[in-house]
Amino acid sequence: MKKYLSILFVLSLTFNGFVFAQEEQEEGNEISTVEALLNLVKQGKTQEQSENSKREARFMANKNKQAEILAAEKRELARQERIADQLEAEYKKNEEILRVKEEAYQKELGSLVELFGHLQSSAGEAAVQFSGSLTSGQYGQDRVAFLNDLTTKMSETTELPSIREIEGLWYELQREMVASGQVVSYETTVVDVDGESSQCMVTRIGLFNAVCDGKYLEYAAASGQYAFLPRQPAGRYTKTAKNIGNAEVGEQIKFGVDPTGPTGGSLLANLIQTPSLAERAAQGREVGYAIIFVGLIGIILAFWKLWSLFVLGKAVKAQSGSKTLDVRNPLGRVLKVGEDNFKKDIDTLELKLAEAIMAERPSIERGISAVRIISVVAPLAGLLGTVTGMIVTFQMITLYGTGDPKLMAGGISQALVTTVLGLLVAIPTTLLHSFAASSAKGIINVLEEQSTGLLAERAEGS
Repeated sequence: MKKYLSILFVLSLTFNGFVFAQEEQEEGNEISTVEALLNLVKQGKTQEQSENSKREARFMANKNKQAEILAAEKRELARQERIADQLEAEYKKNEEILRVKEEAYQKELGSLVELFGHLQSSAGEAAVQFSGSLTSGQYGQDRVAFLNDLTTKMSETTELPSIREIEGLWYELQREMVASGQVVSYETTVVDVDGESSQCMVTRIGLFNAVCDGKYLEYAAASGQYAFLPRQPAGRYTKTAKNIGNAEVGEQIKFGVDPTGPTGGSLLANLIQTPSLAERAAQGREVGYAIIFVGLIGIILAFWKLWSLFVLGKAVKAQSGSKTLDVRNPLGRVLKVGEDNFKKDIDTLELKLAEAIMAERPSIERGISAVRIISVVAPLAGLLGTVTGMIVTFQMITLYGTGDPKLMAGGISQALVTTVLGLLVAIPTTLLHSFAASSAKGIINVLEEQSTGLLAERAEGS
């Protein structure tokens, strides 16, 4: 009996959920006997079987429905396969018809295939050339669009070009050939370096260059307009550009043409990238500026001294031919000293005249030594700039290696430019120093000559 009680106790623990459910229905009733517990378990089992039966019924209903859907899909698949077989058969039939038609098409074309190939390549090349040609600023970009459409049409091989389109290609090529030998002027829109557009009378010289108001133009294919070059070439080229813009019909004018390309070529591009004289001087940096400053001082001083010696030489020459003494020039002052001491003994007179000449020499030679010093210092400063530039070059090599020559160009430019500047200052200052020294020596020789003549006259009188 105890064994059965323990089994019933375990079953009661297993189905405690059902007990709790019955507790909600039978509030306040307590299970006091084993028979009541057994009845409760039977009721729970019966309820669970009922729920399982309902689930099985629902599953069977869904299973039958899924079977019906699967059967419908199989029927649809079979129908689509029949349609695919029909379409495949029709495709093969059409493919065979297309093959026959293409053979007939190629047979009808014959040698025209090669002709259309040449037309296609010619239209493509012409479109590329016309898109950047200087004549596009005059004729517009419509011809480029026409040529591109023609190229696309002939590449598809579904439609043949018409006679009108072939004649249009011939016309555009012929018009470009004629324009390459023309010099024409017309008014059109030009974009300046600030991006502002304005009307300008443009003169186009063949396919080489276009100018406006004495300035060279380039054709910007992106905007379809002419634009001023960001930097113009040297003055002698812009001068000829002004002349051709103002020329009359039939007048022959010298003009700098760039023949290296149909849109202005590389010569003009390299020409405008060439540094100007001021930019070359700026490459010398601090040493170069110092050489230029010292050189200007030396040249100005030399010219001032040459002018003063020229004026002084004229005064001395005039005094040598005059009997009246003028103490405003060196010769007059020397002769005045000789006249004042003429009656003294000849040795005293000689000493007085030598003293007067020595007193005049510093004012005559003043500034000449400074020019000479500058002529000597200038090449030494150029050598200093050369050494400095090479130091900069080797520093760049140490930091970045020799892979990019542009990194070393700055130091090399400084070295060469300072050397050139030093020589440019030294050569003229040396020549000017020689001229000034010879002029001063000539004046001093006149003074000595006149004083010697005065001494000879005194010696004859004694």
